[in-house]
Amino acid sequence: MIRLRPHLRTRRARVVATVLVATVGFVTFANLHIVRANRDRLHTRVADIPMRDTGLVLGANRTLRDGRPNLFFTKRMDAAAALYHAGKVRRLLVSGDNGRADYDEPTMMKEALLARGVPAEAIVCDYAGFRTLDSVVRAREVFGLTDCTIITQRFHNTRALEVARAHGIDAVGFCADDVVLRHSLRTKAREVVSRTLAVLDLYVWHKQPRFPGPPEPLPPLGS
Repeated sequence: MIRLRPHLRTRRARVVATVLVATVGFVTFANLHIVRANRDRLHTRVADIPMRDTGLVLGANRTLRDGRPNLFFTKRMDAAAALYHAGKVRRLLVSGDNGRADYDEPTMMKEALLARGVPAEAIVCDYAGFRTLDSVVRAREVFGLTDCTIITQRFHNTRALEVARAHGIDAVGFCADDVVLRHSLRTKAREVVSRTLAVLDLYVWHKQPRFPGPPEPLPPLGS
């Protein structure tokens, strides 16, 4: 067995401690930045949110792995339908993962919105919204949106708004009702990591959507 000399063990411990402190510091910075920079653009009351032509609904699976309804999905669809029926958005761009033939979030969302009384002609599907970054950037680069209302839960919305801000989209966020903590703790814990990666994606790696085009501008809405 190779034994490190005491001074080498000390040096290694210092390096590990430095890396750990730097990592925790960056994670803290990234999360505080995203939350603080975007919290003033969040809305929770339909009556208070400004009108936008298009609402961007971020994708989720309709059911959990055990077959139970996914409450994040249900509440997100409720929020999107409420905004449409209140005239706060005039159409809904539903963006989610359709990476496999047997998995289709946009169609799930469209069916749920149709069941809530949103007409088919007011729903547009983006089948390449594999990540939040993909959904938001494609809203501009593919569908031509320069402003929109992003519809998802609060913890997710600040990150989506940061992506929009970084890509020149004038977005506001509408927060769907949250899910009780015992059903959402794991999801919210993952969001800490997702916010950290978002800062790296946007400002260090300059990540682009997996499928960035071609452009498919949404038609102008009639008066």
